[in-house]
Amino acid sequence: MRGRRWSLVRRALSLVAALGIWQALTSYDVTLWLRFEQFPTVTDVARAFGDRLGGDAYWQDLTDSLTRIVTGFALAAVLGITAGTAIARSRLVSDLLGPVLEVVRPVPAIALVPVAILLFPSNEQGIVFITCTAAFFPVMVSTRHAVRALTPVWEEAVLTMGGGRWRILGSVVLPGALPGILGGLSVGIGVSWICVISAEMISGEYGVGYRTWQDYTVVDYPGVFVGMVTIGLLGWITSTAVELLGRRLTRWLPRTEGSRPPSPVRHRTRPVPPVAAPVPLAKERVHP
Repeated sequence: MRGRRWSLVRRALSLVAALGIWQALTSYDVTLWLRFEQFPTVTDVARAFGDRLGGDAYWQDLTDSLTRIVTGFALAAVLGITAGTAIARSRLVSDLLGPVLEVVRPVPAIALVPVAILLFPSNEQGIVFITCTAAFFPVMVSTRHAVRALTPVWEEAVLTMGGGRWRILGSVVLPGALPGILGGLSVGIGVSWICVISAEMISGEYGVGYRTWQDYTVVDYPGVFVGMVTIGLLGWITSTAVELLGRRLTRWLPRTEGSRPPSPVRHRTRPVPPVAAPVPLAKERVHP
């Protein structure tokens, strides 16, 4: 418990130190190789942040971005887990679907903005499509590898006990691949935020990314940093939510991160009584 408390203190101090360095560099207009004279100070950003919190536009942008990220990420999670499991379990699906996905996977999701504009009747649907595509491939690839890495002994045990295909899927495949699937979800939520903000900057009408780009075009640098801080906080909250959900779903796994090694067991030994010195035997008297 004490170690966890000190860990939280160290994290808070590191954040305070970073803000202090930022304030010092921008207050004194330090110009080394990097130029900080045009950067807003921490106090300027905090003042702009307070002004934004008091308006309705900020909360509208926040709601729109969260709606887009939740919708796209939920679709990507369902489709990615389904496709990854099907490709890993079926040779037919792997032959038909695998090559298409491998060709599309290297294409950055943000490069699909023109495709989304041509396909969907509204920008809202296009942004959700880009967000879903960004998270789909990390989830699909991690699920595929996790399912293929399962040992066949577990499946054979279920078959021996009379279980069918769906029983194997529900009691062996998905629980066994769950740690790998959660890793893909953690990566996917981060990539989703990158793409949804980029899509809002390019073709959005509302949202945190759209508002941040508008602040840049009117040279409102404190507003730009307010958008950056908001994006960072939203990404941290959603990633933490995914991690907490994963820990709850995998409570049966051993925890090694942040845990202290077990103290060695000390057995109480009873004192050994001193061994009495052997009594010398009397020499037999030899009679002549």
